[in-house]
Amino acid sequence: MSRKYFGTDGVRGRVGELPITPEFVMHLGYAAGKVLAAADWHLAKGERPAVLIGKDTRVSGYMLESALQAGLAAAGVDILLAGPMPTPAVAYLTRALRLQAGIVISASHNPFEDNGIKFFSADGMKLPDETERAIEALLSEPIRTMPSEGLGKARRVNDAAGRYIEFCKGTFPYSLDLRGLRIVTDSAHGATYHIARHVFHELGADVVATGVAPDGLNINDQCGATKPAALKAAVLEHKADLGIAFDGDGDRVVMVDGEGTLYDGDMLLYVIAAHRKAAGTLGGGIVGTLMTNLAVERALQALAIPFSRANVGDRYVLELMQEKGWQLGGENSGHIICLDKHTTGDGIVSALQVLQALRESGMTLKQATRKLTLFPQILLNVRVPRGFDFRASAQVESAVAEAEGALEASGRVLLRASGTEPVVRVMVEGESRQTVRQWAERIAEVVERAAGASKT
Repeated sequence: MSRKYFGTDGVRGRVGELPITPEFVMHLGYAAGKVLAAADWHLAKGERPAVLIGKDTRVSGYMLESALQAGLAAAGVDILLAGPMPTPAVAYLTRALRLQAGIVISASHNPFEDNGIKFFSADGMKLPDETERAIEALLSEPIRTMPSEGLGKARRVNDAAGRYIEFCKGTFPYSLDLRGLRIVTDSAHGATYHIARHVFHELGADVVATGVAPDGLNINDQCGATKPAALKAAVLEHKADLGIAFDGDGDRVVMVDGEGTLYDGDMLLYVIAAHRKAAGTLGGGIVGTLMTNLAVERALQALAIPFSRANVGDRYVLELMQEKGWQLGGENSGHIICLDKHTTGDGIVSALQVLQALRESGMTLKQATRKLTLFPQILLNVRVPRGFDFRASAQVESAVAEAEGALEASGRVLLRASGTEPVVRVMVEGESRQTVRQWAERIAEVVERAAGASKT
């Protein structure tokens, strides 16, 4: 059975539209609760399965949290409420508190009008496909509330932020500190607003915290990892050594050096990998995605580091890492997974791994990436009708083939449908920015025409 509501990162959409309505989310909570209740957890007699709920700072989080809580309680599942917490914090706390699942209410880097629900299993990993399918199968059944004595109860976890701060600090070597560094953090008015600055400050850095005034509507608004111009300006204004920006739910990171140069996920992944290779602690190869810059692949090959590409999405990166037994992988968007430190992508932990590499090597970001020059990469988003399949279009296929023939081995073309919105992403990469842009725009026009024709 294919999944109708679960995408590459849980259930996501516009608030007030199916599936992000209070009615549906309550039913989703109930279905998830029934699946959890049916599992063999070896609980003590009379003990109920328990779930942690965290959220980012969107105003809709209050409504969806209440709906989830009602559905889970009706299914006989206890609920622990963490309040605003980064996605990776929920993964960590689910494991640390020995709970049966964790749930995050967030639409990550999307604007505040969107929201979503994503799940973590008891081991802090994304739910496997078969569990998501089991949850979806129950969505067609009516809610049958447990008898009163079997209803779930809810309580708040008051020390969630402190627990997670200590966890993040624990991933940084005790022999190192950040004294002497001035760091600007940009929390995107999102879930790290009360977390990130404390982690870096308690490790010794002089921290200038920005993006820490959430009002429910300003998450990711011209700030954070997806809009790094604000971080660049703040670094230059405060004459900082580094800037670190997170997205709304805290699982992505990008960095800026003291000159205002931006370093994306590809470059940060390379810094960590190169340092671990030199230190003898790499633990296998590196997993990237179909979007990973070709220059990264070649630079890793020059260091004799194995490299493999997964489909776009951190869950697919993680699956390939586990299949190969490797510890490090990531995406150019800033999702970086260090499996020796955490079970999922974590912006703060990833930033600390970069800082460890810089402190131990004595290099700056510029020096650590001097052997890496990214190829120009143009990414265009083409709005299409829901259900449009670009792979079925002969015109699109022909345009892609023409571009690949012109670029030959010096570039790549990638088309993929977004897992979270009705968009086809057109990516072209090569040595010449002008050539890359021309081909990207030409292919995007063909996709747009084919999508228009499919509506009539």
